[in-house]
Formats: sequence, C-alpha cells, structure tokens
Amino acid sequence: MTERAPRWARAVLVLGLILIVVGGGGALAAQLVVDRWDRAVGKDELLAPQARQPAESAGETASSGPPTTPGQSPEPSAAPTPGPTPTAGTGDSRSGQSRRTAVTGPLTYLVIGTDSRGGGGGRADAIVIAHVTDDLRHAYLISIPRDLLVPIPGHWQDKINAAYQLGGAQLLSATLHDLTGIGFDGAAVLDFAGFREVIDAIGGVELCLDREIRSIHTGAVFPAGCQRLDGAQALDLARQRYDLPRGDLDRGVNHQRLIRAMIDQAASADLLTNPIKLDRTIRAVGDAVTVDTGGIPLPELAYALRQLRPSRIVGITLPSYPQNIDGISYVLADPAADGLYRAVRESKLADWAREHDQWRND
Repeated sequence: MTERAPRWARAVLVLGLILIVVGGGGALAAQLVVDRWDRAVGKDELLAPQARQPAESAGETASSGPPTTPGQSPEPSAAPTPGPTPTAGTGDSRSGQSRRTAVTGPLTYLVIGTDSRGGGGGRADAIVIAHVTDDLRHAYLISIPRDLLVPIPGHWQDKINAAYQLGGAQLLSATLHDLTGIGFDGAAVLDFAGFREVIDAIGGVELCLDREIRSIHTGAVFPAGCQRLDGAQALDLARQRYDLPRGDLDRGVNHQRLIRAMIDQAASADLLTNPIKLDRTIRAVGDAVTVDTGGIPLPELAYALRQLRPSRIVGITLPSYPQNIDGISYVLADPAADGLYRAVRESKLADWAREHDQWRND
C-alpha cells in the first residue's frame, strides 16, 4: 500500500477487521470522519462477562460438564453444559465498564458475520478471532469453522454456529472462551446484507482466487485468478463451501481474502474527496455493524491502529478436519489447535505461525 501526500491519517476499524480504512488529507479531517463514523455505528454489549479480558487461563475457566482437552473437539453428548453468566441489560458497550484512557496491545476481538444483528436468531456464517499484536502494527485473523463441534454453555454439544442462533453474540463468545481460554477486548457483528452495501459504497473489491468456484445459490462462476466483484457477487462468493475441496475451512480462507480486499479498496478510495461516496460509506457501515469496544471510544481505537497495514495481516485457519458423526458433518479441532489458543493468550502468534506454516493463508 503506498502513502499519499499529505501523509494519510488512517483510522482502522478493528471492529471485525472488516477494517474499513478511512484516509484523509489531514489529521483534523480524518478525526471529523471518525467522529461521524462513531455516531453512525451501533453499539451493544456483545460479549458475555466471562469472555472479556482479563481471561482465565485454559483449564481454569468456569465451564463444567464433560472435561475436554483444550483445542480438541468433544464427542457429541446428550448432557447439557452450564450456561453463561447473564449480563444485566444491554446498550452502550461502555456501560458498567471503566473508560480506558490509553489503548495498548495486544488486542483480541471476536468478529461475527451473520444474516442478523447481535441479538441472535440468525446464522453465524463467519466467525473470526482477530488478534492485534503488542505493537498494534500487525494482526492475525483466525477463522473458526462454523461446523466446529463444541459444548455450548447451557445447551447440548453442537456446531459452534448454533451458539449464535441460541443466544446471540454473548453465548457465542462464552462458548469460544470456554473452549479456548481466550478473553476478548471487544467484538463486532457484521450483517451480511450490510456487508454487500459497504462493498458497493467503496467501489467493489478485487479478489484473487487460486481455483474456480461455482455458486450453488446463483449459478455464478468465479474463475481462478483476479477479478472485480460488486457487493452482491462478494456476498455470493463468501457463502460458498460445497464446491470447495475442504468445505467450510476453504470458505474461511475466502472470508480472509475478502477482508484484505476490503481494506485495500477502502484505503485506495478517495472517500474524503467525494462527499457522496463518503456519506454512502459511513451510512453503510453504520447500518451493517454493531460493535462492543470494551469501553474504548471508537476514535481512540482507530487512532491507535493507524499503523496497521494489509501487508501486516496474516490469515490462519483453525487446525481441524471434517468428520461425519451419525450422518451429520462436523469439523473437529486438531490437537495443534491447543497451541494456537495458547499463542493467542500469550500473544505469541508469530512464533506459532512460523512453526505451523500449513495453517497460514498468505
């Protein structure tokens, strides 16, 4: 990504590392845009209390029920597991939390792409753990397969996306915390209908594929190589898994490609020099995204992440494999997932990624 003169003041919305990047002709202009953005984006308490930082270490979480080795999926069971601690109301993500005066790394966010907003009842088609390193200059996107078999607190063992259907982002965050021991600094829910509008607002995206993909929903064919996609096409591609060799695992890889493509396009779009495009983008982001920043005002978070670049974002697929159990297709975590969870908790993902190159999506 090239710099422009005068120097860009980037505001990176970690909110899901859908990371819409806003570039400006100066710091004041960028600040005004981010403030407007802050007012447009919906806020809610998306995380269950026990899923917030500081997190307990793996093996010391509050979950009971059938014991499992961290990082490994359980076998299906008829026994329910205890539910998450309820949150006393929802609303602004700063309620009941002390306002942080300085943004320091590392930061770990839960990002959910769904066909509904944060209240649940819809499907979580994309689940990503976004980890920003101590220096706030590098990030890792870890795709969690939606068919991953997990114990869901207060319910039966099931695919992880069922947690969102049953209890929204809070139950999904509690499920992930019990599984991984990871505590989250915040969360974002991206509505896929809004996802389409955001991509159209920034002028589409360029996506490069290593193989042809055929949509089972529209019949569209996305050829191998680089191509320009509008919002509807990008959403169609993001939902495909049946025509992919590894199914849901490869779909997660495509989600990460789309995230990086959105960052690249938003960074190159002359948003501040085109008031119509700027207004359309801000309204689209506001309609599409609900965030929980853990008490950090969005403008402060955006400024803290100003050095993050697409070239410094590494995609990782959760070590896992498909498994048919009683006629139902699941994904089970590989033992290597335990080390990945530990690397997130200890902010040592660079070391883990070097040692497990087969799970990187560069």
